[in-house]
Amino acid sequence: MIGATATGFVTGFALILAIGAQNAFVLRQGLLRTHVFSLCLLCATSDALLITAGVAGFGAVAEHYPSLPLIMTGGGAAFLLAYGLLRFRAAWRGDYAMTLEGRSPSLAATLATGAAFTWLNPHVYLDTLALIGAVSLQYEEAALRTAYGAGAVTASFVFFFSLGYGARLLAPFLKSERAWRWLDIGIGVVMWALAARLVADLF
Repeated sequence: MIGATATGFVTGFALILAIGAQNAFVLRQGLLRTHVFSLCLLCATSDALLITAGVAGFGAVAEHYPSLPLIMTGGGAAFLLAYGLLRFRAAWRGDYAMTLEGRSPSLAATLATGAAFTWLNPHVYLDTLALIGAVSLQYEEAALRTAYGAGAVTASFVFFFSLGYGARLLAPFLKSERAWRWLDIGIGVVMWALAARLVADLF
């Protein structure tokens, strides 16, 4: 039981460790120190739902809807391009008065953006429904499979809350408009790079 839980934790943590659009958004929000708990809870809970579905064997759903991956990929790429453009525009304008005061969009807007990063990302379905679900097949007993899924879900909660609240450790280095401008440029580059990869997947 412990071994299955540990395997699930390591597998889940490894899949979400890479810097992605969702992680970059959580990091930025963590630096602002606003709506951090709600955003982390949203991201982790969303992952938990997808992981549970994957372990339960619903990874084959996409086979019944062959157009779904194409729709999700196109929508995800468009969203990443748009958000990346927003970050580049913010860096160009350089108006960070509200940012330096720790102010950010409303809770509803923050959660809507976080949900979009999660559910419009086709790779999240590959990671949770397909990969995590596939690894769970090695456990024939329901109890072991449940323990594996619980480990993966726990990894998601640990990661997002560590990222969101750990971001404040970088706050001392982001007390100037110049620093925030470079951060937004970096996030914009990440967003557009991920969008390019999604577009490449279409061909």
